[in-house]
Amino acid sequence: MGIIQQIIYLLIIAALIYFISGRLIGSNVNIFKRILSVILSVSFTTFVFWYSYLRNRDIAPENIIENVISVSTLLWIGSMMLISMLIYLFFELFDPIALDEKTGRAGRKTVFKKYVGYWRYQKRLRAVVKIAVTNGITRTVKYARNRENEREFAIALRVTLEKCGGIFIKFGQVLSTRKELFSRTIIEELEKLQQNVPEMTEKEVREVLAQNLPGDVDEVFTSFEMKPMAAASIGQVHKAILRETNEEVVVKLLRPQVKEIMKEDLSILLEFANWISDRSQLAESLGFRTLAEGFASSLREETDFKIEARNTIQIRNVLKNSKLKVEIPNVYEKYSNENLLILDYMRGQSIAHGDVLITKSMEERHQIAESLLASYLEQALVAGIFHADPHPGNIYYDPTRDELSILDFGSVCRLSNLHQEGLRLFFIGIQHNDASILYEGVALLVKNMDHVKRDEIENSISQILQKIVYVNQIQTDELVYSIFNVIREYDLQFYPSVSIALRVIVTLDGTLRIIDPRFNIFEESKAFSRDYMRNSILEPFRDPMEARRRLEEEMAMLLPNLRKIPRRIDQLVKKVEDGKVILHHDIFSDKSNSSFVLQLFSKFILLAVGITFGIISVNLLDIAQRIETVYAIFLNTAAYLGLFLCAILLVRLAIQAIRDIKKFK
Repeated sequence: MGIIQQIIYLLIIAALIYFISGRLIGSNVNIFKRILSVILSVSFTTFVFWYSYLRNRDIAPENIIENVISVSTLLWIGSMMLISMLIYLFFELFDPIALDEKTGRAGRKTVFKKYVGYWRYQKRLRAVVKIAVTNGITRTVKYARNRENEREFAIALRVTLEKCGGIFIKFGQVLSTRKELFSRTIIEELEKLQQNVPEMTEKEVREVLAQNLPGDVDEVFTSFEMKPMAAASIGQVHKAILRETNEEVVVKLLRPQVKEIMKEDLSILLEFANWISDRSQLAESLGFRTLAEGFASSLREETDFKIEARNTIQIRNVLKNSKLKVEIPNVYEKYSNENLLILDYMRGQSIAHGDVLITKSMEERHQIAESLLASYLEQALVAGIFHADPHPGNIYYDPTRDELSILDFGSVCRLSNLHQEGLRLFFIGIQHNDASILYEGVALLVKNMDHVKRDEIENSISQILQKIVYVNQIQTDELVYSIFNVIREYDLQFYPSVSIALRVIVTLDGTLRIIDPRFNIFEESKAFSRDYMRNSILEPFRDPMEARRRLEEEMAMLLPNLRKIPRRIDQLVKKVEDGKVILHHDIFSDKSNSSFVLQLFSKFILLAVGITFGIISVNLLDIAQRIETVYAIFLNTAAYLGLFLCAILLVRLAIQAIRDIKKFK
């Protein structure tokens, strides 16, 4: 009975330690790590306490209260508390999930599921790294800048992505479009990546429909073709007739479990990108990490059909009142959700098939290309949101109605007013062959232009423009990618949305030249800008009442501020007279400054904690040497653990400082 009582008392003490240490550590802690730290602490300190104090003592049950409140017992419990907190902090320092926020592996799961998932994750990650090493990535990536080794690196990268499968292949396909970053050798090799995706079975199709439709398939559709029109890694498309309207529609289905699979593989892809970047200056300079993060972000959006539905609706509303013969499919929101998307069936044929335009004259082809370009310029430069994947497979033409259709709005780009103005100047500068105008456009499209000299970058742009003077047709891809190279040479970077927009220009140019091989995108853009400016100027004269209404709205918004001007001027004059005008600059208004100060402050806190642990531990060690009681061993234990933790904190801080120095060199 005595042993059982002691176990019960020990469990009660452990529960108190668990509760109190959790309160001291703070909220939002990991329960599993708390339990493990308490178990280790209680086991270790109990053994030490028993071995050094209890084993030679006969404790009667009636004296239990007296023994509990004895000095040695209280020191034992206190040591248990301190050591449990130290062990928890040790776990927190070396927990890879806590340190890596980008992988997304932390979640609200049971302990068993969490560690099974972690084991699967590590197994898959090891397999990916093994494939990379086996195919020579680590060997070739160091020498990829040498022309004779570039082909070897390209093959190693392609084979690695191919054997990893899944989203790695899709990532390689996306990289093959980044001609502004990679050489022709690497692009050609990555273009060989093909993803052969099996079609969903009829059972899987019916399960997806049953889980996402508001009723049975026969209640929603008059007919539904089980044979898909197209299949991809994310989903597949079927043709059907909607019972409610008796109209032909396309039904886009998300593959079952695709979100869970992609979530795991995206985390591995991000770690793979970090792994390559750490081993290659070339991968680091190309922004391999950023490319992987951007790909992961866009892919997460593509697996939510609600986002594609919203994109489609927005573009449809942009072009709703347009006079252009360009159609955007209607979204049936009543039946659509994140896993299912129902759209109008757009008649016609992809312009990738040459026979769709074979009966058209060159003049008619030119008009079709004009309509498509004007549609994109209207989206981008007027509304600020546009379709971001204009490859020929997404552009349909219906000869019977002489009408274009744009499909697949999983990816769109949004531009601010400033970036819209920058793109207008970009087009005008190229068409007029004016480096000064082009510079003004580029200055609005890139980050942190302050550290470069205008004359230098304008001269580099001028050199590019000289290459396209007196040529019959401007090579759009060569021109745009040359601009990318200049921006990179000056350690500048386009805003992400701008980079997408410029790549869309290249893709759109290729599509337009399939329609009309002689089409000049910059010349036609100049005509669009001229017409747009003229219409903007003439609009008030065409509709005076609308102009008056808008003027009244603007004045109503401006009037309250105008009334405050005299009072503010008077206040400013008084401050000047009293000598109270102070210039103030907030360093935290700049995000990079704010981030730097916060990092510096966090490192200072870490340093202070480490030094404090060291000082306390040294004092405890000194006290332990001066006393001769049996519980001195607890002070020694706590002191040595504190010194160990102090060393860990300081070493970690030193490593981070060295990494920061390398980063800013």
